[in-house]
Amino acid sequence: MANVGGRGVCADALVVGAGPGGSATAANLARQGLHVVLLEKATFPRDKVCGDGLTPRAVRQLIRLGIDVSEEAGWKHTQGLRIHGGTVPPFVLPWPELADYPNFGMVCRRAKLDEMLARHAESLGVELITRANVKTPIMDERTGRIVGVRTTDGREFHAPVVVAADGNSSRLALAMGRERRPDRPMGVAVRAYFTSPLSQGDHLESWLELWDGKPHESDLLPGYGWAFPVGDGTVNVGLGMLNSSDAFQKTDYRSLMTRWLSHLPAQWGLTPDNQEGPIRGAALPMAFNRTPAYDRGLLLVGDAGGMVNPFNGEGIDYAMEAGELAATAIAQAHYRGMGSRSAERALQGYSIALRERFGGYFRLGTIFVKLIGDPRVMRLCTTYGLPHATLMGFVNKLLANLTDSRGGDVSDHVINALTRLAPST
Repeated sequence: MANVGGRGVCADALVVGAGPGGSATAANLARQGLHVVLLEKATFPRDKVCGDGLTPRAVRQLIRLGIDVSEEAGWKHTQGLRIHGGTVPPFVLPWPELADYPNFGMVCRRAKLDEMLARHAESLGVELITRANVKTPIMDERTGRIVGVRTTDGREFHAPVVVAADGNSSRLALAMGRERRPDRPMGVAVRAYFTSPLSQGDHLESWLELWDGKPHESDLLPGYGWAFPVGDGTVNVGLGMLNSSDAFQKTDYRSLMTRWLSHLPAQWGLTPDNQEGPIRGAALPMAFNRTPAYDRGLLLVGDAGGMVNPFNGEGIDYAMEAGELAATAIAQAHYRGMGSRSAERALQGYSIALRERFGGYFRLGTIFVKLIGDPRVMRLCTTYGLPHATLMGFVNKLLANLTDSRGGDVSDHVINALTRLAPST
């Protein structure tokens, strides 16, 4: 791996940020014969705030990248969700049996996942450069297009197309005038690791109700909680809240998490004595909160483009899927001749492909977020919805975006029809 780069390094494409989206973009580009430079500001292994859960949709993307996702390869598999809420006992929802997706999910710490994906991209021929903290775009004054990037230590990297996979606070997106859209939802999540017997479980523990104290005897907040078994003796525990809530700007999330943990079963051991490291938080930019996804040579991937699923807060899969779509558009443009009208049309096709795949679904998610901004709505859902297995199976598919594109059952047809009918902008 190259840790230093010279001034004026040139490539067919630059990818800024070696998270799942950036590494997936780079790997797919290398597979199609392009010389790719992948820039990462940190060194590996490095941590990221995340729930670490991978749905079957994300597992499918890892398989498409050529990753061995077997348990023999060291992955922690999950069989579904265990839902906590209302006054009924915890309700188990297995991952659905579908033609399009595997029937298992996984859990993997981001420190491990991100390095593995970056190394995989490197094995395909990607030039991975760490300690490259990108500060500003390099612009062609004549055309107004981005033609490279400059790091904080003065190094320059040049390419006719650049992918910003540099996270929620994307310097490149902001420098090129792509501000966050106020009409799109935003979430915040905090998490910590604990040593716990839950670590060996095979279900993702999920709380649909977030009580500000003792359950059913304190204020109900519009948020959700989780405990995901990592399989290494620890569990990733966290909570999230959406900006559709009046409490969004007023809540001390770390304090709330401490209070919430104090009311979970004692046998799980989710106590300060078993906590590994601090409670850390991050923003969850949702539903394409930066647009356009392509303009003037810059493509946005993952959190840089606000690609978190508003239904469940999942971001890893959508970043990897966007990376694959971005790589397809860039490769088409490369072989048509960068700078040509045909190449530009191929690059513009990236935004269209994203809208076609996720636009309607994200719009439904935006409506969902507004509804559950009132905690009384979620209370009604948990009270009357949790006891019904068929209804919860439908909800599981909807929230995780897991349906068969062809065939499938009635729930698949209903969800697919809703996403087609919803506006995609």
